[in-house]
This record gives sequence, structure tokens and C-alpha cells, in this order.
Amino acid sequence: MSRAFVALGGNLGPVADRLLTAMAELDELPRTRLLRASSLYRSAPVGYADQPDFVNAVAMLETSLTPTALMASLLALEAAHGRVRSIPNGPRTLDLDLLLYDGLRQGDGFLVLPHPRMHVRAFVLAPLLEIAPDCVLPGLGPARGLLAACADREDLLRLDGVGFDSGFQTLCRLGRGSVPRPGAGEGTALQSGSRERM
Repeated sequence: MSRAFVALGGNLGPVADRLLTAMAELDELPRTRLLRASSLYRSAPVGYADQPDFVNAVAMLETSLTPTALMASLLALEAAHGRVRSIPNGPRTLDLDLLLYDGLRQGDGFLVLPHPRMHVRAFVLAPLLEIAPDCVLPGLGPARGLLAACADREDLLRLDGVGFDSGFQTLCRLGRGSVPRPGAGEGTALQSGSRERM
């Protein structure tokens, strides 16, 4: 089995609920198990500024899917959640990026590993370090040092009381084999938050 890290994000509709649902769906992928999931973080949009803020997270997976098969599964999940690619860096219901797959370095027309921009994005590195504090990006170095160099790290907001990992870890301790999805119609308040200082 291999270890993979996936970034989740979005800024349209009930984003927090959708990210928590997507985390559960990652656990349902063939030959794949969700090991850890970060808190949710609010961040300003990058590239195309005229859109709502994003909510982001990172999940750690154990999988025997190949990197290409895993990426294809992530694209299928995006499509199932109504992802439309009309504007580069534009608004989206769900964005799933394969960040790391073991220590693999790969570059082709379909998939680049490590993700080519993750090392300059605090909204990726902060949640990654939350669940993998000693993470090293192949060819780039320790994630902690890369986060310290990110100009936008002070603007990242960790959302209090909104997350997946504590409930998931409880299920693991109880020996449950599947991850329950968040209840339909249960709204998630995003108003409260704590400024995350990196």
C-alpha cells in the first residue's frame, strides 16, 4: 500500500459540508482508506480575485491504486459534485488535487508529482503539516520550511469546530469499517474561526 495526500477545496455552495462529504467518499474509493484529515481552512482566492474565499483541507490516504488511477478517481468525484472548468483559477464546487504519492516524482501530461504549486501555497502546506508534521516534499525539502516562506501564511484562517478528523479517529478506535457521511441538511457554521499563525 502507498501513502498519498490529497488537497480538497471549494468556494461555491455549502463548501464545508461538501468537503466533509468528499472526505468520506475518498474512504470509499476502491483499495483506498482515509487515514487522516485536516481541519478546514479559509483562504483568499489565488489568480482570479473576483470570487468568494475558499475553504481548504488535506487528507492522507492509504491506497493500492496507481497515481494515475487515483487522479482519475479524484476527477470523477469532482464531476459528481458539479465541478465545471470554465475560468482558470475560477470558482468551483470541489477541487481535488493529488499532492504527493509516496516519494514519487512524476511529470507527464496528466499528472505532475509533487503537485507543481503546492510548495508556494500556505492553504495547502498548513493543513498538510497538521496531519503530517514531518512531511518532506520530494525535490523541494521539508514542508515546514516551505510554509515559512509563503507570503500568504498569515492570512490563513483555521475554522474552529468544523472538521472531520476527530470523528473519523473515534470511528477507527471503535473498529468501525466505514466512514459516515455528514447528515443532509445539517448546516455548518463558518462564521467562527481562529487566525492560524504559522
